[in-house]
Amino acid sequence: MGTLWFGGTVRPLTDSSAVASAVFTENGMVEDTGTEEDLRLRWQEKITEEINLQGGTMYPGFTDSHLHIIGHGEKLLKLDVSTVKSIAELKRILTEKAEKTPAGEWVLAEGFNENLYENCTVPDRSILDDITVDHPVMLTRVCRHAMVTNSTGLKLAGITEKTVEPEGGIIVKDTDGRPTGYLHDQAQELLKPVLPPVDRSYVKRALEVALMDLHQNGFTGGHTEDLFYYNAPSETLDVFYEVINQQNKFRANLLVHHEAAEEVFAHAEEHPYVTLGSVKIFADGALGGRTAFLKEPYSDDPSTKGVAIHAREELERLTAEARKSGMPVAVHVIGDAALDYAVGALEKYPVPEGKRDRLIHLQVTDRELRNRLRKLPVVLDIQPRFTVSDFPWVEERLGRKRLKDSFAWKTFLEEGLMCAGGSDAPIEPVNPLLGIHAAVTRRSPEENHEDYMPEEKLSLYEALQLFTSGGAKAVSEENVSGLIQKGYRADFTVLNTDLFSSEPDEWLNSSVLMTVVDDTVVYDTRRRK
Repeated sequence: MGTLWFGGTVRPLTDSSAVASAVFTENGMVEDTGTEEDLRLRWQEKITEEINLQGGTMYPGFTDSHLHIIGHGEKLLKLDVSTVKSIAELKRILTEKAEKTPAGEWVLAEGFNENLYENCTVPDRSILDDITVDHPVMLTRVCRHAMVTNSTGLKLAGITEKTVEPEGGIIVKDTDGRPTGYLHDQAQELLKPVLPPVDRSYVKRALEVALMDLHQNGFTGGHTEDLFYYNAPSETLDVFYEVINQQNKFRANLLVHHEAAEEVFAHAEEHPYVTLGSVKIFADGALGGRTAFLKEPYSDDPSTKGVAIHAREELERLTAEARKSGMPVAVHVIGDAALDYAVGALEKYPVPEGKRDRLIHLQVTDRELRNRLRKLPVVLDIQPRFTVSDFPWVEERLGRKRLKDSFAWKTFLEEGLMCAGGSDAPIEPVNPLLGIHAAVTRRSPEENHEDYMPEEKLSLYEALQLFTSGGAKAVSEENVSGLIQKGYRADFTVLNTDLFSSEPDEWLNSSVLMTVVDDTVVYDTRRRK
């Protein structure tokens, strides 16, 4: 017995012009598409439920190919400072928070971005001490590859001028050799033991809040990396198994941090909506903090090329370990030197037959690296919103010469490379329409200029593919997911707008009418009225 979906426009995305007006589904799968009249005639004996799209437009279910779901939930639960645009405003907000927090307890905030502040000032120990020394303070940077703390936090963690810098991390120090409170990449681990403990109920609440928000944003699935950061990885995995169920459907593909892999694989079980994906490895940091690993020095700081989280040989060893478990890898690579390390590891240790590796971010590439990538079964996991967030300051980091090979989404597609699209939430807003808009316009909606590297703009069809069939390719499921046609999962995102019939800036006024996972409506605006 099946369901007839009618009363709107259907964009199956089988090609850029394909359109239908109705869909028939049965047992969680698409059985037919066409006109309402034809489907009623063909399937009249099996139609037991009818759902009116109320003039909306149905797309294949949106998938975020790279995010941190629990981290996104934390951002929704915590103090978010990612939109703060000045040190004065930041100090005011944190002072208000400290005044409401008992002395001795942590003041925590998410997402500072010094590129929005005057003189790109990092809110380090000197600034945070002005706010309070009666509380330890910790702010994560928007990229989550760095954090800052005040003198109280440094003291609790025992971080002094004598503290040895961990491999793959940076303890920023002043001219007297004292830590400034600014900790990059692996140096963050020095502070984490003294941060407030995170219990299971908190993780569960963060996941529940995040899933509700993802459904409201039209997501039917996401590829997420969370298992290494909240107590025992197996416990966090159990939270996913518990929260995502027949009453709360969401297709979660979990990337597994290499340090959590052994425990997670031993604990894993069959689940209808939660699957284990690639082994996650970090090869470098981020451009914002100059820890992305580049072949040549930073243009605005020739003293550094960034940070390799792992030596080349260690990255190869971690890849080889993943292969022993029959797993693909997902490598965080932003700089071209980090990409060179990663590609070398994938070439040396090929992915198991029928699977694909993925490389995440790829903000700086070059032709030689792209030519090597074309020979590999690999998906490039890109985040279009980074174009909006990182320009124009990224030109200062890289210089004009490297810019032509940076954030080159159109070049990837034209050269035949498979790409998937994500938000990297909570680093960027999770709203997929912001990602689609950024991919097509390469500017913020409020901006009016020639766009950042306009030759790299995608068409709307290409941008939508990033969040539909691209996500399916990243997990080798393009034969059952990412399109609306017979034999594909009944996962749909229904908007009140046909994006193909409106202008890019108008897309951001669109709203989600329904989100459908496994033939089940998991979000419906009609139920909220």
